[in-house]
Amino acid sequence: MHSIYDWYFPAVWFTFLLYWRIRAANTKQSVRIEPTPSRLFRSLAFIVAITLFFVPHLRIPVLNLSLLSRSPLHFWLGVALNALGLLFAVAARHHIGRNWSGTVTLKQDHELITTGPYALVRHPIYTGILIGFLGTAIALGELRGLIATLLIAVALWAKLRLEEQWMRQQFGPAYSAYAARTAALIPFLL
Repeated sequence: MHSIYDWYFPAVWFTFLLYWRIRAANTKQSVRIEPTPSRLFRSLAFIVAITLFFVPHLRIPVLNLSLLSRSPLHFWLGVALNALGLLFAVAARHHIGRNWSGTVTLKQDHELITTGPYALVRHPIYTGILIGFLGTAIALGELRGLIATLLIAVALWAKLRLEEQWMRQQFGPAYSAYAARTAALIPFLL
């Protein structure tokens, strides 16, 4: 399974990021953009997480500590979670359309989207990305995968908090009602 891991997950994540970059070209004009330090923190978190996942020979042996056995069950469970998570993120990205941005922004004529994947959770793209990272970590089965996933969770949680604040300012009671009936990341829980 190790050799499949070595090419499968980098290929899937590269394809996902390429899709994201291509789709970023057709969005509404931003009228408010999050501060640069926030964007830099998230970019750094993603770079560190990707390094942890895909550079196996870092000179920090504890990172290679095995948490799960390298079994076909763990590998294919990881593949399934990764695929489901990233497909969910893509579906949410498609559904939000031109309102999407890779950073926290308010768009010109910004719309509050509460249907499709956004009826299940308020931040389905983040949910999908986190499930994708979790799947990758399960397939890897090492401490570095868990650390990478937790790092991304912290980065996305910080982004979510800022986005929530801006959505409440922009949409007022409509967003508060949406937040009251729809979980942020995990349906019915969180």
